Amino acid sequence: MITDLLKKIRSNKSDYPQGFSAIINNLEERDRNESNVSLIWKAYQLSAKIHADQKRTSGEPYFTHCESVAIILSKWKIDVDTVIAGLLHDSIEDTDISKEDISLSFNKDVATLVEGVTKLSGIRFNSKKQEQAENFMKMFISMAKDIRVIIIKFADRLHNMSTIKYLQEDKQNRIALETKEVYVPLAHRLGMNNVKNQLEDLILKTLELDKYNDINQKVNNTKSERERFIRSFIQPIKKELNDFDINADVFGRAKHYSSILGKMVKRNKSFEEIYDLFAIRIIVNKVSECYATLGIIHQNYNPFQERFKDYIARPKRNGYQSIHTTVFTDKGRMVEVQIRTSDMDETAEIGVAAHWKYKNDKLHNKGNSLDYQIAWLREIYELLKSEDTSASEILELFKIDLFQDEIYVYTPTGELIELKPGSTPVDFAYHVHSEVGMHCKGAKVNDKIVPLNHELMNGDYVEIITSKNKSPNHSWLKFVQTTKAKTHIRRWIKKQEHEQSVALGKDILEKHLRKINNMNILKLIKSNPQLVGLNSQQSVYLNVGSGKLTVDEIVSKYCPEEDSVIHQNKANSLTKKFFDLARGRSKGVVVDGLNDIMLRFANCCNPIPGDDIIGYLTKGQGVTVHRAGCGSVTRLKESKRFISVDWDISSKRAFVVRLRMKFQDRKNLLKDLTEATSHLNINIRSIDMKAVDSVATCLLVVEITDKKQLNKLINKLQQVQSIDDIQRY
Repeated sequence: MITDLLKKIRSNKSDYPQGFSAIINNLEERDRNESNVSLIWKAYQLSAKIHADQKRTSGEPYFTHCESVAIILSKWKIDVDTVIAGLLHDSIEDTDISKEDISLSFNKDVATLVEGVTKLSGIRFNSKKQEQAENFMKMFISMAKDIRVIIIKFADRLHNMSTIKYLQEDKQNRIALETKEVYVPLAHRLGMNNVKNQLEDLILKTLELDKYNDINQKVNNTKSERERFIRSFIQPIKKELNDFDINADVFGRAKHYSSILGKMVKRNKSFEEIYDLFAIRIIVNKVSECYATLGIIHQNYNPFQERFKDYIARPKRNGYQSIHTTVFTDKGRMVEVQIRTSDMDETAEIGVAAHWKYKNDKLHNKGNSLDYQIAWLREIYELLKSEDTSASEILELFKIDLFQDEIYVYTPTGELIELKPGSTPVDFAYHVHSEVGMHCKGAKVNDKIVPLNHELMNGDYVEIITSKNKSPNHSWLKFVQTTKAKTHIRRWIKKQEHEQSVALGKDILEKHLRKINNMNILKLIKSNPQLVGLNSQQSVYLNVGSGKLTVDEIVSKYCPEEDSVIHQNKANSLTKKFFDLARGRSKGVVVDGLNDIMLRFANCCNPIPGDDIIGYLTKGQGVTVHRAGCGSVTRLKESKRFISVDWDISSKRAFVVRLRMKFQDRKNLLKDLTEATSHLNINIRSIDMKAVDSVATCLLVVEITDKKQLNKLINKLQQVQSIDDIQRY
């Protein structure tokens, strides 16, 4: 029965729907057996039934979308379970069907795939960086469980983008931008070039319709001329391939519109000035025939050596393999030729999907949830397994140049290493092993000592010098290029900062408790850290050290009676200070020839011991003390009111100083500032920080005893990473 059915389907004479027939015809020959065809038909009927009352925005039956997704998947020659999951991919989300129902009707794999797609469908990639990063994390975790989940989502997105014109404009723009920022880079990384190209053209059509139509018209207008040129170009190649008994498929095709526009923008040229609007592709059976074909092409046309790429000997990280050569015709026209085997062509078109085909009658990697042949995906998976990986780090994996090539360098043993352009010896060290990177001390490139920020070039021989006493440097983040290096360096810095904050918090808390003679609070914290909303004594130290929790807050929680005494002492102290201020006492200033005179320090310049100072007598307000160089002093006109003042060297009181600083904004900046200040036992009155366009401005008000202490503070603050400027105001 099934055999007869297949014959009818192949001849288009069956009574089955065209969509179902297309799915079956697209399957691999070995997948077209009685069991698989029956299961696909069962899923086809079920999907049509449960979506029967639903319509798409276009007015078409909703089932046409499920059918189209399954047809796309079958064209990619993916396994039958994935095709069935494609038919049912919206069933859990949009109908009463459950995961258990699918598992009972088909199998557990199909049910898990449908559930995975349902979870991914709920993810929205908005513009908020942290939320977007967390959603990337969810996507990667789903991929790590089964890469076929994202393959189904690609088919789903491809069909939705092809019918996007029926949606409202704002929704079209949102979906197109999400596709551009998420699905296109991911397709590129997974080697699904055909998907990437189709999506990019659909994005261009959605977001820049005028440019799309302009390129479309020009491509169509030059079609006849282009086809004549291609025929004349490949004719001598075909003849020689036949002479050498190489069975090859030779054809030319216009490049995708988004690629053409990208070249126009990148090279700042018009459509007419772009010479490589199409490429010749030659598909052969064996690798040896690829190189034989290359020889034939170079015998007929002069090669452009700088544009020769052998991705067969050195595959791209996403699995792509092909020989690329650019040659000149006798009229000086440049033509790009790509040579690959049929297997390589399939991998180039559908990438990771090609790895989910039957091999030896068993699903390749079926027992393994992640396809480890894709190096980039493996790297993400390893990062995700680490609990301290920040979600925002994952975003960097998507910041790629889709037109960017790789560089290839060698280890001392001759092993070939692929890195991003601009990579340094530190990137190389982390690529070899994380421990090599962690203890990287220096590097030799081509037997010469180079700095760690040296830019590596194609063909370099790299040797890393390590030391067990060496550890990562914060400055490395300024020049490393690879995500692996950045992630490991940040992770180490984060660990160091955590340990420093814990130590600082412990020191601050213990000093204060000794001062009030109540070390018992430490025992109370250890036995009940939850009283301050934390789960361990270490967490309490960490929060004190990072400024999230004050010592006074801790004392008030664990010893309220001590807290009231402290507040009373503070109140008494404030009262005394008020009277002292009124009487001119404890000001630390001696006024020439006057006793019991009211004194105040000018807020415009806030003088401190060590500054040259001058007094100005104001009726009813006493003497105002200014710094000698204060701008306000030069504006005071009555010279008779100036009075000689000097510092009382026996005074040990504190004075207010205001500092304005500018930094390159970064994480933990505020913590580093407070830490630098606390090391000198300087009290911070207030600190205000604002960041605009990655530049942070900090206004710091502190209590200083004299100019010597101020200079120490300024020197300490100048050592804080990323500081650009510091001024007293």
